[in-house]
Amino acid sequence: MTMTARRYGAQSMTAPLREVLVKRPGSAFGRAFDEPAHGFLHPVDLDLARRQHDAFTETLASLGPTVHVLDIETDDPDLVYTFDPILVADRGAIPLRPGKPNRVGEETILERWMQDEGIPTLGRIEAPGTIEGGDTFWLRPDLLCIGRTLRTSSDGVRQLAEIVGGDVRVFDVPYWKGPAELIHLLSVISPVAEDLAVVYLPLLPMGLWELVSDLGIRMIEVPEDEFPTLGCNVLAVRPGVLILAEGNPVTSAALAKAGCEVHTYPASEIGVNGSGGPTCMTRPILRG
Repeated sequence: MTMTARRYGAQSMTAPLREVLVKRPGSAFGRAFDEPAHGFLHPVDLDLARRQHDAFTETLASLGPTVHVLDIETDDPDLVYTFDPILVADRGAIPLRPGKPNRVGEETILERWMQDEGIPTLGRIEAPGTIEGGDTFWLRPDLLCIGRTLRTSSDGVRQLAEIVGGDVRVFDVPYWKGPAELIHLLSVISPVAEDLAVVYLPLLPMGLWELVSDLGIRMIEVPEDEFPTLGCNVLAVRPGVLILAEGNPVTSAALAKAGCEVHTYPASEIGVNGSGGPTCMTRPILRG
């Protein structure tokens, strides 16, 4: 496919974002705190969460991408975080298999949406393998990084590497506080331009630090008090044009000093409460 004819393919974290899928919070999100396993910090103010999500999507759309809204409601509050259940590679979609029990089945919903949009399925993760999108990112268009975590198993890693092919690097993410406060690989690193990434060094796998350093990618360090407020979860709309949750002034200032254009949105209810930042709330369909 030529560049003008491409309708899908997002093997980058920083190339211009053209098409993206989001899910507005519904009644399930409003009930999320009722089940401790969901991991929400306090009872959800659904009206506030919706206003914050609307502010986020308005900011996102104002920067150029076409924003598609997944108009489906289930009993799963985490469907709002559309990054996790599926990948969109240059050759098609890859339904994953989430390791968080309530999220199993999200991949089928997103695969069906992709197929309705004419995006073929390249391959899928089968049981017993598990893998979540938050444990994957493209450091280069031909270099996929995968984190092995409590929700991304060795078998899931193996299956995804076989589907994607080429250069796939695997990193063990620290156990940290375990299932109750699980971290994904993208909890500790966000590429924001070809030569720049935001990182939380205390939890960054050593092998990934070495790879990033070897590739000459500069690192902006997120301070400890901005890690809980999603300071390390940054969405690049295009290289150096970023969306970041409010409440991270040190990280925002460091990005601006590095020449980035930073846009913020209120994230207390839609993001911090459910531990999902701007990257988590978006599934890139087309970049480049």
